[in-house]
Amino acid sequence: MENFEFLRNVTIGQYFQGDSIIHRLDPRAKITILLILVVVNSFILSFTGNVLLLSWCIALVLLSGISFRFMLSGIKPALPLIVIFALMQLFFYGDAYPPYGMESVTYWRWGIMSITNGSIQLVIVTLMRFLEIFFLVSLLTSTTTTTNIAYAIESMLEPFQRLRVPAQEISLIGTIALRFVPIFAEQMEIIMKAQASRGADFGEGGVFQFVKRTRQMVTLIVPLFVDAFRRAEDLILAMDARCYTGGRGRTKIVRFHMQRVDLLFIAFTAVFGVLIMVFRNHFPI
Repeated sequence: MENFEFLRNVTIGQYFQGDSIIHRLDPRAKITILLILVVVNSFILSFTGNVLLLSWCIALVLLSGISFRFMLSGIKPALPLIVIFALMQLFFYGDAYPPYGMESVTYWRWGIMSITNGSIQLVIVTLMRFLEIFFLVSLLTSTTTTTNIAYAIESMLEPFQRLRVPAQEISLIGTIALRFVPIFAEQMEIIMKAQASRGADFGEGGVFQFVKRTRQMVTLIVPLFVDAFRRAEDLILAMDARCYTGGRGRTKIVRFHMQRVDLLFIAFTAVFGVLIMVFRNHFPI
């Protein structure tokens, strides 16, 4: 049953109470920092640039006081897909992706498959970019409650309400989606344990058994979706019973106020991102 423990490997959507400097940051500051670094992540293709960006993301994780090992454990459920995509990039993208800052060198070729320094660089850079996004999203949800995330998104979108942007509804949808990630992981765990107790084989053990296990996971889709629809209906009835109404006219219990430390973190991240963007063409590799 230990291999079915999905909830402990889900880092997105779970809040961990703490008193670190990252926990105390204004939620709007955290979201702003995340958006800045995501934009930088989208434009940086070099190995050196992503090393610098990943180092800043790791520094933020260490400042949060959350176990770095726990953060990495969240990658475990997606590891089979990551390996498959990495192998596809390694063997089939060699000619399509010229290496950054180096001359193209082919190390191995057989038919349409090849391994070049460009494909190796692509795999490494893609993995780093994935880790950067993963750390940022996990850090946001691990150090901020879903309620504060909803209030922060609504506050940041409030100026756009004049353009008929439904700020409150968008923030509600986003926070519900984040909150349901660990709930679905828990439900997946319950269903798998129930089916395993009845003799279902999910391909445990072995080096390549994750392929068999992935095929067996198809049997979990129907009950998982049925449970998702049931939970969605319960949520709708609960909101309706409490006379929930969105849009303008809603009052706010929580009022955020930017502190000096929030502005310093945003400023440092913005300067850091601008410098990487400006000098991205000067990185050696």
